[in-house]
Amino acid sequence: MAILSFFELEKKCLDANKTIYEIAQEEESLLSSDIVDVIRLRVLEDLLAMKDAIKNGLTSQEKSISGWCGDDCYKLITGFSSRPSLFGKIFEKITAYALATAEENLRMGRIVACPTAGSCGIVPSVIVAVAEERKIPEVQQVNGLLTAGMIGLIISNKVQLAGAVAGCQAECGVASAMAAAALVQMLGGNTGEIINAAALALKNILGLTCDPVCGLVEVPCIKRNAFLGVHAVTAAELAMCGVESKIPIDEIVDTLKITGQLMSPLLKETSLGGLAKTETALTLEKKLHKTKSNI
Repeated sequence: MAILSFFELEKKCLDANKTIYEIAQEEESLLSSDIVDVIRLRVLEDLLAMKDAIKNGLTSQEKSISGWCGDDCYKLITGFSSRPSLFGKIFEKITAYALATAEENLRMGRIVACPTAGSCGIVPSVIVAVAEERKIPEVQQVNGLLTAGMIGLIISNKVQLAGAVAGCQAECGVASAMAAAALVQMLGGNTGEIINAAALALKNILGLTCDPVCGLVEVPCIKRNAFLGVHAVTAAELAMCGVESKIPIDEIVDTLKITGQLMSPLLKETSLGGLAKTETALTLEKKLHKTKSNI
């Protein structure tokens, strides 16, 4: 039987004396009829695809068709080379890797939608950057990705992970919760800390709208990946220091769904409100339409 809530997940982990990633791979094994080793190989393939997207994104400055985005990762790397980040090397890598992946997506490169294409840079940037700097073995990275997947799966049981349904809180917000959970797992946290990290990340991003300029997954989507990667680390750090969300994560997910329902359709991927209707956005829209008409 599928696990439909975090309460059920935590209870199952406790009763079976197993981690979230062990429960996740067993559940997937039952669903697909493949052995756990095969499941882990598939997750490893996803992890390697994430790393390829980062690598490709780091070495390209190719702009999107609109011409608005594509070289921010390069700017970040160049800037950090002359003025290191106040937050250190892991921060530099997370922000750069998040932008690299998101920019690779706009170039129609191969990425892993985790959980969506618009939020594809968050989970990879956190897992890969921390693993590189803390020398975390690949097997533990796979454990982290399996943990992230279980977090996203349970949330998706209650609300569709799409900006058109519940705003960007359901895309970048959920991705940040997944990344926070993965990070705590990789750093040796327990089940309660993992779930609490996801709760803290998700709770503090409720209400985030989806208002892409000109309907393109570029502005403000790409830069949100960098911001929400760092957001995930904050949640993980708090959770592992014993800071708890006073609201249980299942109730936070319920609130995510309700907030999405209350959110105006103008702010749910329609590009009819929010940043998409600012003066600058409207000017960009006219220029883009003019460029298309001349092609």
